[in-house]
Amino acid sequence: MSKFMSEKTRAILLGPLNKKNPVIIQVLGICSALAVTTKLEAALMMGVCVTIVVALANVVISLIRNLVPQKIRIIVQLVVAAMLVSLVSEILKAYSYELNKQLSVFISLILTNCILMGRLEAFALGNGPWPSFLDGIGNGLGYAIILAIVGFFRELLGSGTLLGYQVLPDAFFELGYMNNGLMILPPMALIVVAVIIWVHRSRNPELQEETN
Repeated sequence: MSKFMSEKTRAILLGPLNKKNPVIIQVLGICSALAVTTKLEAALMMGVCVTIVVALANVVISLIRNLVPQKIRIIVQLVVAAMLVSLVSEILKAYSYELNKQLSVFISLILTNCILMGRLEAFALGNGPWPSFLDGIGNGLGYAIILAIVGFFRELLGSGTLLGYQVLPDAFFELGYMNNGLMILPPMALIVVAVIIWVHRSRNPELQEETN
């Protein structure tokens, strides 16, 4: 058991959840934060889909990395990723058709997500299947956490709902409260992400020193 969850493997899994988060440290996957976070449900589902695709693609590329000629490795990575994205899209279409309609274009664009191709190139090509799987899970969850936070605030403040259910009582609106329509516009996603980055850097000052 210690072999599978050593200190090194725990760091691979947990690092992207905090100080190596791909969104707020490397600023990857920002396009999704703009597009799918007006509703928390869509943000959560996008995070789950990206996590599954990155984890499985990492494992497949790790298993075949010694068999793939260097000159065509990018093409092979794209083929593997495209196959997994198509599979996830069909499963989502079968079990959650309405959500699939909201995410259809963006699910397809997982293929061009910088997190996916970055982990395949930077990690899976040089590591075994188990560390690659943990790396995919960690980076996918790190991405999903940021999308969930952004989706939470955008839906709550922009629509007064969470997961489609009204959470602000009618008394608020009777007193003059109005939903902030700006929260459902794409620029607000950038602002929310910027606030998250600011809070994260404030709590981890050593990251500021690294970037400087």
